[in-house]
Amino acid sequence: MCLLDVHDIRWDLGTFGEVLLRGKGSRGQKKERLVPLINGSRELLEWWLQGPRWEFDGHLDEPGAPLFPSERRDPGGRCKRVSTSAIRGAMAETVERHLPRWSGRATPHALRHFAASDLYAQGMNVVAIQELLGHRWINTTMIYVHVNKTHIEDAWTSAGQRAASRFTG
Repeated sequence: MCLLDVHDIRWDLGTFGEVLLRGKGSRGQKKERLVPLINGSRELLEWWLQGPRWEFDGHLDEPGAPLFPSERRDPGGRCKRVSTSAIRGAMAETVERHLPRWSGRATPHALRHFAASDLYAQGMNVVAIQELLGHRWINTTMIYVHVNKTHIEDAWTSAGQRAASRFTG
């Protein structure tokens, strides 16, 4: 998130638009991947870029303009990027204030686990989740997917409903 530039948002790609993500790869190689702007993220980014982002600086059209700027400025007066430590600190402070039982456990990385689990619970194919998270191996993705304790009963009920619908309609 800290590495994103304004121009990494590709509004015209795919059904929802896509964002170019850069992440860690194996053996120190950086990986890039395009990820669709799902779950309302397109609308949120449009709001951000049309409103609050302008309060930091007006350099959105310049190459390398950070999508999420810091209040700190470079020698040229442009905003620097927000740092990972600033995001971690803000999240920890917010969790401490609003979700004290989750203090120390709700981290940016934990949000990846939550997102994978939530998408899976909504019915997204695990291979699509693997691609979204940028995992090379499906086994890694399955570490991120935490299923509801009632998943066996839910699957049985769903299968029964599908079978019944074949006979009724």
